[in-house]
Amino acid sequence: MDTLIAYFDDADHACHQLLPLLAPANAPAQQATHWILVACPPRMTRRVSKWVSYANRENWRARWADKVTEPVVQAVVAPGDQLTRLVAHGSLADLSDSLRRQFPGARVLDARRPKLGQDLPAVTHNQPEPQAARWAVPGAVAGLGAALVLATE
Repeated sequence: MDTLIAYFDDADHACHQLLPLLAPANAPAQQATHWILVACPPRMTRRVSKWVSYANRENWRARWADKVTEPVVQAVVAPGDQLTRLVAHGSLADLSDSLRRQFPGARVLDARRPKLGQDLPAVTHNQPEPQAARWAVPGAVAGLGAALVLATE
């Protein structure tokens, strides 16, 4: 059985990233896949802790994960496949290591939506650091400045 660990934070983006991995409908039947879908909820601000209890934050994270995971499950998981849903806590690289120990031979897929001006934390310890993300904001600002200059002339 093929095991895939997929990290995601947006259902549409994750579907676009994961659908090409599926076999075409006219291809011969492949072995079943064990999908381990790890939802990565957005971080809450530090001020939230003043007003919301830990249990309420965990309930919100679980509800958010259920809401975001359902479209991915419907799009990706085929009949006969196994499914494990998880909500990320702490370091994603450490979670990947523990899941790889639990499921040897599992492939790790990062289907999280890139954020403008932010480097996403690594999913594995040996994941290369992105170099182009550092220039995302200055490049966008320079492009906007050039567009404003052209518009005023």
